[in-house]
Amino acid sequence: MARNSILSSHRQVLRQIVGSNSRTFQTLIPSPPPPIPTSSLFSPVHPKPFPSGSSRVHFSDLPFFQSRPLSSPSGPSNIVLINSENDFNSSLSKAQDDLVPAIFYFTAVWCGPCRFIGPIIGELSEKYPHVTTYKIDIDQEGLQSILSKLNITSVPTLHFFQNGKKAAEVIGADVARLTNTMEKLYKTD
Repeated sequence: MARNSILSSHRQVLRQIVGSNSRTFQTLIPSPPPPIPTSSLFSPVHPKPFPSGSSRVHFSDLPFFQSRPLSSPSGPSNIVLINSENDFNSSLSKAQDDLVPAIFYFTAVWCGPCRFIGPIIGELSEKYPHVTTYKIDIDQEGLQSILSKLNITSVPTLHFFQNGKKAAEVIGADVARLTNTMEKLYKTD
């Protein structure tokens, strides 16, 4: 409202200076923008009320902290969460020494591409149940030395192990490359 009244007063002044029939006047001040509908994307969002008797909200109740599981609850999950340097070292030695096919999935909670690719990794882990996927949150305390040794500089990063050696690496949320790498390395006939 205030913008329109200011533009009106400026138009009146310009008409007196330039003249209302002048073509120049029409190009000096644009017409006002259309009004913004009240039911737009920017409509106010009303938070859910607190549960009865509670004055606190748990962070997991907030939509941006809710996440989808990596695999369906009905299927077997062969995704192992790595929480420490010891967990990582034992998982890596299992993949290298025991020749167990494995994927090391480096991720972060705040990473949008990681959240995008997470459900796909869950589906692929169900498709290839003989492959263990180790999920490593790069923000976990105590893992910084491992991340620097492995030169993990961006997430998502996936390291694929086959026959005791790192066979491939995928950096980024490239679904086609992830799927092709899994099929090439781990498909059993």
